[in-house]
Amino acid sequence: MTKIFVDADACPVKKEIKKLADRFNVHAHFIASYAHMSEKNDCLGQWTYVDTEQESVDMHIINHTSKKDIVITHDIGLACVLLAKNVIVLAPTGKEYRSETMDTALFLRFVSAKERRSGRHSKGPNRFTNKDRYHFIKSLEKILSKYAGK
Repeated sequence: MTKIFVDADACPVKKEIKKLADRFNVHAHFIASYAHMSEKNDCLGQWTYVDTEQESVDMHIINHTSKKDIVITHDIGLACVLLAKNVIVLAPTGKEYRSETMDTALFLRFVSAKERRSGRHSKGPNRFTNKDRYHFIKSLEKILSKYAGK
């Protein structure tokens, strides 16, 4: 059975994920570091907290996902590993990561990191908008509908 795993530390669409998971009767697992522990998260379903070490959330998700699970993350490196496991990976903006575009995405991430290390900083990512939220809902709904046969 398909499950949803959420890289929840900085995910802006947690409520939307929970609502769609409930609607399609899919279990949603929210994974976060102890640094992001909050009682208000309890209403959103099952939460697992991991160490605050770098990559702890990613490693938990990698170790607990199976083929055809769905993962919500901004992390391109995590997406690359999961795609190799035949996991569906969706960004909180609704963009579905694809194997055929991973090389380019990883190269751009590398170039950006190299620029930052040399002291050049870009503006950073665009601000998350209601249009992003809408696009995410429609994308996840489409994926879940496919699995539900609706």
